[in-house]
Amino acid sequence: MISLKNSDQIAKMREAGALLYEVHQKVRAEIKPGVTTWDLDAYAESLIRKAGAIPSFKGYQGYPATLCTSVDDAVVHGIPSKKQVLQAGQIISVDCGLILDGWQSDSAFTAGVGEISPEAQRLIDITEECFWRAARQCVAGNRLGDVGYACQEYAEANHCGVIRDLTGHGIGREMHEDPAVYNFGIPGKGLRLRKGMTIAVEPMISAGDWRVTCDADQWCYRTRDHSLCSHYEHTLAINEEGLPEVLTLPGFKWEEQ
Repeated sequence: MISLKNSDQIAKMREAGALLYEVHQKVRAEIKPGVTTWDLDAYAESLIRKAGAIPSFKGYQGYPATLCTSVDDAVVHGIPSKKQVLQAGQIISVDCGLILDGWQSDSAFTAGVGEISPEAQRLIDITEECFWRAARQCVAGNRLGDVGYACQEYAEANHCGVIRDLTGHGIGREMHEDPAVYNFGIPGKGLRLRKGMTIAVEPMISAGDWRVTCDADQWCYRTRDHSLCSHYEHTLAINEEGLPEVLTLPGFKWEEQ
């Protein structure tokens, strides 16, 4: 069932998104060689709770942490660990969600640890561009197939793989609501987007094959060929006319993109 939000509800989600953006910026600044993913997780949780919010991920279906910290070939849901010390040249995807006044927000970014290879930076850049191309299709009247195709077309034109087994999603009172938002698709097919829909669009793009495996912990997904993977996500609100609002990027203006 699709949940349509009114302007007051979207305003609440905007507040949650602004807080999540602040958390992400502070966590990003701590990504450096020698830091553990556990350190990043503890810091993020302290920031969220001090702001009067609740980490969305912690305890969700038994997930044990505030962040998902996915390094190199890990796609999503990497569990932070005191044993995982970040090394120069790695890339790390940081995915985080929070609840503020009963409303959810969800976003993710991928960053380099110290200096990274041109190939790794290229993958990060392609993934972010996949997001923006998909987001530009998130207008009332378009279909989810238009969104997925925009991501897929750009990734595959750049010889990258689009992860198919994991998707974006609707979001609101719950972290995962309908609909599923795929990163591949057929233009003109799928659910039609409507004003008041709020969705998390999140390309997961590999430097190699799109197929994935799951670790023994039953959480962390990795590329089957162990190629690097990058992840980028924002929460969007569909407007009556024009491009969507990016709820997790306060102050963003489309004309500057």
